[in-house]
Amino acid sequence: MPVEHWVDRQIRMAEERGDMDNLPGAGKPLPKRQGGAVEWVVQKLRDENHDTSVLLPPSLAISKEVAALPARLARIRTEREVRDIVEDLNKRILDVHRKPPEGPPLRMGPLDVEEVVREWRA
Repeated sequence: MPVEHWVDRQIRMAEERGDMDNLPGAGKPLPKRQGGAVEWVVQKLRDENHDTSVLLPPSLAISKEVAALPARLARIRTEREVRDIVEDLNKRILDVHRKPPEGPPLRMGPLDVEEVVREWRA
């Protein structure tokens, strides 16, 4: 059975069982959404308090993460955790440089762990 027929059959059977009765929003028009599927996904992530940077190309996501790093590190209490975070970020920066580009190029190299730790201490 083709997938389309199977889906139609499942919907029809659910309607016959009454599974479609009294659903929230029944009888109301679908909300109008601006844009396409990407905008819907972004809004869904925001509605559920998820980070939308997962949708960015790696180079932009890394750049955004580096920009937010001082605020993130301000909440960290141990030097070991700061070092782990920066070392993980550096690995991902190097990975972006090693792979074929997805989106704009990443215009930064690995961070100086010692410098980041000095700034964190200050």
